[in-house]
Amino acid sequence: MSRPVSRVLTLLELLQSGGVRTVAELADRLGVGERTVRRYVDHLVDLDVPVESVRGRYGGYRLAPGHRMPPLMLSDDEALAVLLGLVAGRRTGITAAAGTAGETAAAKVRRVLPERLRHRLDAVLDSLTFTAAPAGSAAPEAAVLLPVADAVRHHRPLAIRYTGGRGGSGERTVYPYGLVAHAGRWYVTGRDLSAGADRTFRLDRIGGARVLPGTFEPPPGPGPAERVLTALATAPYRHEVTVRVRGTAEEIRALLPGSVAVVADADGGGEGEGGGEGEGEGWCRVEIRAERLDWLPGLLASLDRPFVVERPDELRGLVADLAGRLMDAARGTPPPRD
Repeated sequence: MSRPVSRVLTLLELLQSGGVRTVAELADRLGVGERTVRRYVDHLVDLDVPVESVRGRYGGYRLAPGHRMPPLMLSDDEALAVLLGLVAGRRTGITAAAGTAGETAAAKVRRVLPERLRHRLDAVLDSLTFTAAPAGSAAPEAAVLLPVADAVRHHRPLAIRYTGGRGGSGERTVYPYGLVAHAGRWYVTGRDLSAGADRTFRLDRIGGARVLPGTFEPPPGPGPAERVLTALATAPYRHEVTVRVRGTAEEIRALLPGSVAVVADADGGGEGEGGGEGEGEGWCRVEIRAERLDWLPGLLASLDRPFVVERPDELRGLVADLAGRLMDAARGTPPPRD
């Protein structure tokens, strides 16, 4: 008797959706008897698909982790989601795979698709354009990402070989708090035991990672994402800028990226240049680290709120220059000729 291949593959697709499926449920979905379902399961086992039998009142069948991945059954929508995810991940630099793994994975998915679906998906990919330039490749090696993620999940110490931004490298022991993906890069934030301080490490600069024995208790306080953004905003740069801005810290944080500025409620406010009636009420302090100051006047003006530059003095002059150019533009005054 010939095997009804289409129904066996449909059974595999049902099992791949997860959980335990009862024999009665499978028989109903396939339109066959329960004995036939058991025979289909035997066919899958003969193909080395790891199907487990679950006993008990709510027993049935489920897929178990096997020594190899069973054939994937993807619907049209699922195939499109997988391919677009691979393309987007490669485009943004977030794909956590070394070398061309993302490209070869996409090629394998396309190769097993029906011709009709493959042509339709190719039409989507060929006609798709992006508004942003491709991100630089900063995806971590799988051999680094997987042990780091395991250490984060189980609160285990981590030994890493790290190369800093200035080229120095060495071994570090870290209590990792969390993994964070930001702007096309992967970071792990945690306690650097050798430095005795919290640190943020880029995964693409980790040459090796090894989970160590023991456990630790993550501290209370900001979450991993907030820790990474704060670390980026307070990294050492040429200029340290402090500005007071009218508004609550929550309002100003909604206007300024957390990776650019550290925002906190100001104490007392109102002193210094630009003071006025009620200036001590509803002000916050913004701290920014920057290599250049030329972009900051436009950023501050875009807040559309009163602000006072506390430091550096050079920024006050740049703000005044921008204000003059804006006044000239409002009056229709042509710029001076060189």
